[in-house]
Amino acid sequence: MLPRLGAKYDIELEVTSQPNAQYQTDEYFDLELPVAPAVMVGEEVVTEGSDIAEDKLEAAIRRHLDLPELPRKGFVSRLLGA
Repeated sequence: MLPRLGAKYDIELEVTSQPNAQYQTDEYFDLELPVAPAVMVGEEVVTEGSDIAEDKLEAAIRRHLDLPELPRKGFVSRLLGA
């Protein structure tokens, strides 16, 4: 999902991955970063402690880039992938 959105929008992606035990240390909490797994766009914590839907991540990227919101798709459009 991230590579596709990174290609669609002119943004820099940075992925940080560590063993789960490192996210539980005092040193990690001192960094004041969100609880893993997390997604940040700029300074906005979009989600922490859970996964995120692609449309919500794309909306956060568009807000960060000062782009207008995409029109919302109805249930049938989402179901059919249209």
